[in-house]
Amino acid sequence: MTTKPQTTLMIRDFAEEDRPRERLITQGPQSLSNQELIAILLRTGTKKESVLNLSNRLLHQFEGLRLLKEASLEEIMTISGIGQVKAVQVMAAIEIGRRISNLTFEDRYVIRSPEDGANFLMNDMRFLHQEHFVCPK
Repeated sequence: MTTKPQTTLMIRDFAEEDRPRERLITQGPQSLSNQELIAILLRTGTKKESVLNLSNRLLHQFEGLRLLKEASLEEIMTISGIGQVKAVQVMAAIEIGRRISNLTFEDRYVIRSPEDGANFLMNDMRFLHQEHFVCPK
């Protein structure tokens, strides 16, 4: 019994309307998976691997976005096919997302209750792995 070599579908093999960039344009970013959004950031795969497979391996390595958002440049670059430029692009996108999520808290925020304090700090502390004590300025 002979096995057929597994072929990887490259982006160019997809119908144009099924490609992530084109779907974002026509259907909006909310219609794309995390894998497809990261594929758009990475822009290209390798000679042997599609950008969709590469983005899937990145997400798998970090068990999704939660751990990826804390990954260092060096950790991201350990993924075969992701060099410094692609890793920097991913980190920049994560930082932009972090800054956008904190925009509402940058205005003068009045804390009148423990719940207000928790809401103020929740975005920064939500996924910490150990207890932290924080006193906002």
